[in-house]
Amino acid sequence: MATTPDFIEYVCDQIAGVGAIRSRKMFGEYMVYVNDKPILLVCDNTVFVKQLDCLSQEMQNAEKGFPYTGSKLHYILDIDDADFAQKIIRVLEPVTPLPKQRKRKP
Repeated sequence: MATTPDFIEYVCDQIAGVGAIRSRKMFGEYMVYVNDKPILLVCDNTVFVKQLDCLSQEMQNAEKGFPYTGSKLHYILDIDDADFAQKIIRVLEPVTPLPKQRKRKP
């Protein structure tokens, strides 16, 4: 089951106010960017964040799961708790690098 457009809109609404938010459909699922940094992975209407040391305390009781076959284990973010989701993004955004620019072939 792929992520629905309504759910991705809900995710973006829940984290409004933490920066410039946009989503991009990738392989039938979505990446949510905050200030052009890839922060949230949304697969099968579930929101995932990378397991990083800076989140270990806040996400210690969070469920974990694999967003797609072959991926690393991620935390599952409770997107229904908007304040908590925004808190997590405020921790992640400063430590997440901007994606590298790819050179286009002529």
